[in-house]
Amino acid sequence: MGSFKAIVNDLKALATAEKAAFLPRFFKTGKGQYGEGDKFHGITVPNQRIVVKKHQSTTTKETIIALLDSPYHEERLTGILIMCEKFREAKKTGKEKEWVDLYLSKADRINNWDLVDSSAHIILGQWLEDKDRKILYKLAADPLLWRNRIAVVATWHFIRKNNDLKDILELSRIMLSHKHDLMHKATGWMLREGWKKDPLTIEEFLDEFATRMPRTMLRYAIEKMEEKKRKGYLNKSATLSAPHRMQDHH
Repeated sequence: MGSFKAIVNDLKALATAEKAAFLPRFFKTGKGQYGEGDKFHGITVPNQRIVVKKHQSTTTKETIIALLDSPYHEERLTGILIMCEKFREAKKTGKEKEWVDLYLSKADRINNWDLVDSSAHIILGQWLEDKDRKILYKLAADPLLWRNRIAVVATWHFIRKNNDLKDILELSRIMLSHKHDLMHKATGWMLREGWKKDPLTIEEFLDEFATRMPRTMLRYAIEKMEEKKRKGYLNKSATLSAPHRMQDHH
């Protein structure tokens, strides 16, 4: 139980040809796309969670590293989900730092949006709750898209737990000029989460920056607002000249 081989065998037993055909398209694995070259067995996330549950208590750090180093997407996600469980367990005795260190050292293997979104707030967000958050800004400035996304999604923990919007507002300013749609979506999503907790603060931010914000980021941020308010922000954004908008998206 818990060995790399046992985990991979259990995963492969749950693979379907239909999923194996669908997932590479869904995760944009074509040439020049953000998931270029990623490989899939064809396994749903609920089925991966079954494997995680079975093996999490007996999986070693070495096995988690082997999973993260796999060319197969589902093996990496399974490794990340097990790491989240290890982090939660270690947190009870104050020994979670080794999992944070591992997470950050393997950030280049957390290399698609679902891998980031199922872990950044759990591991890095919880860890940084009562600590200096300089690491977020280092990740935000990194050339690797996925490290940028880890920085933004990590703030979900502060937003949900403490209504703490300081970092997402600061990171959103930084991300205004980011070139990638996946960062526009992640940042808009976190602004929306912030809006649920503190509408006024987020609306003040949008009042100031809506005209400079990539359209996708704005759409995600305002998604839950009443229609009139949403239209107001979209109209404000429409005053942005088309050439600038094009620049934002390429």
